[in-house]
Amino acid sequence: MPALKQSLSFFDVMNLVIGAIVGADIYIAAAFGAGFLGPASILAWLVAGVMAIIIALSFAECSSIIPRTGGPYAYAKEAFGDFVGFLVGWSLIIAEWSAIAVFPLAFVAYLAYFYPNMPLFLQVIIKILFVLLLTVINLLGVRNAGRVNDVLTILKIAPILVFTFAAIIFFIVHPSVLAANFTPFLPLGLGNFGSALVLIFWAYIGFELVTIPSDEIINAKKTIPLALGVGMSLITVFYMVTNFLVVGSVNWTVLSQSSAPLGLAGFAIMGAFGALLLSVGALFSISGSDEADILGSARIPYAMAGDGLLPHMFAKIHPKYGTPYISLIVQNTITLIAAIFGTIEQLIILSVFGILFCYMVTCFAVFPLKKKFGGGIKLPRFIPILGIIISIYMITQTQINQILIGGILILIGIPVYIKFSPQKELNKVRNEIKYERGIFSRSIRYREKFIAHFLRRVRDLLGRI
Repeated sequence: MPALKQSLSFFDVMNLVIGAIVGADIYIAAAFGAGFLGPASILAWLVAGVMAIIIALSFAECSSIIPRTGGPYAYAKEAFGDFVGFLVGWSLIIAEWSAIAVFPLAFVAYLAYFYPNMPLFLQVIIKILFVLLLTVINLLGVRNAGRVNDVLTILKIAPILVFTFAAIIFFIVHPSVLAANFTPFLPLGLGNFGSALVLIFWAYIGFELVTIPSDEIINAKKTIPLALGVGMSLITVFYMVTNFLVVGSVNWTVLSQSSAPLGLAGFAIMGAFGALLLSVGALFSISGSDEADILGSARIPYAMAGDGLLPHMFAKIHPKYGTPYISLIVQNTITLIAAIFGTIEQLIILSVFGILFCYMVTCFAVFPLKKKFGGGIKLPRFIPILGIIISIYMITQTQINQILIGGILILIGIPVYIKFSPQKELNKVRNEIKYERGIFSRSIRYREKFIAHFLRRVRDLLGRI
């Protein structure tokens, strides 16, 4: 097998990090902390960003040791065997599918700006059409999905940029509004800091799906941790600036009750035009993010089926379109049901619970992987240790009933493993994943997403000047 070409630069990897994380989350998550902390929720955005950077660095270390996709599933499998690998992959499926189910709910929430008293039956119909359309787009192939996302990219970043500049100018002219909305800064104290942190942390999730093999990165030992650190630092700054402006625009008591916080902030700064602009931007951003995430998440059961840990039907590729149609159909059917019967907060907490389990195991995996394979980047040993502590702390900040539900869903995977683990591995699928070929290689390298696309265009423009 020919060696993979080292062609990804620092900027390429940083773009992938940013593009994987930033999408519709900011339209959804901006109000999460207000009900728990008031204006002080801005502190939770900073702490969550630092925590995510620490865990991402542990991923960087694992990815430099094992140059293959599969993310936490691959690391756990190599470090602790098939059973732990399966549980991590199963948890990752729960987390990603829960996250996908959030977007139809958010789409309906922002659509309510145009139809405030939307009846329940119409909300259900819209959710069905939303999921059905994105399913068809992804079934028709990565190229078609990519073209759709190209169009959505500018449409979803422009409203945020307009709001940012307008809000800065507004606060320069009316500083008293900013001061009033940030006073008092800690109206509820810090007792609910952990609960706010769990919800806000969801906005930083995504790097686990873009663990780039070190064989394709120029000077991987330096590039991977630097790109993750810089990329996620930029994301943290972006989130903090946006949320600072949102909280400064709307009183925290009003913001905490909103399922469309950017629409409220847009109205406060630019009136009806601002609310319209941000609401339309949210609809495009939510559609684009879910469209981009659907195929990436479908690769998890595809990889597990290739290892003989799930039914082989999940590894079936459509003969004409080259997409994992069974995996996509099963995934989107389940997420649609969750979107109809669940709430945004419930689904996000379930997603965070599942992903934190994956993060914790990945941080643990650093040590046996280094011992087993050696090599890789050399980061201080306290980084994965801190990652383990952070993951455990965050899990404990969810409510006991949420822990029970998340734990039961993970344990349901045990009989699935017992049933399907003796299945024969599919060498074609395993080789495709190992050597980064085929549909999943192309989808994971798809950079045209939110501010990563914008940064690339700015870089290219500056290069011509």
